[in-house]
Amino acid sequence: MPFRVEEMSFKQGQEMTFTGKTKSGASSFSINIGHDSDNYALHFNPRFSHEHIVCNSLSGGSWGDELKEGHFPFQDGEQFKLVLNFTNEQFYIKLPDGHMMDFPNRLGDCKYNHIMVDGDVKVISFKVK
Repeated sequence: MPFRVEEMSFKQGQEMTFTGKTKSGASSFSINIGHDSDNYALHFNPRFSHEHIVCNSLSGGSWGDELKEGHFPFQDGEQFKLVLNFTNEQFYIKLPDGHMMDFPNRLGDCKYNHIMVDGDVKVISFKVK
């Protein structure tokens, strides 16, 4: 069952901290940040079978070009923490081992109000400050 928060406020300059635990035998999970289920500024998708992270955006129901990150710090059945922030040009993601990655803010907005988490992960905590 997806974890969904609507009508939240995640603004440029704020920090989102997400703590989760991957399920045993995980294949993938996703964290989606945007305006609604047809418009994601960030689709963050660790894929265990290929040991890479795919990031993408969804605009008007159409996916953009995928970007793949080869650094993969997630472990099957383990707890992890991500820290995210953004500008109108870029998302910055601090991975569980401290490695930083970024992804273009293709929607270009300064505020998002929708987060959806799906797949082989249990949400432990989620905080915006």
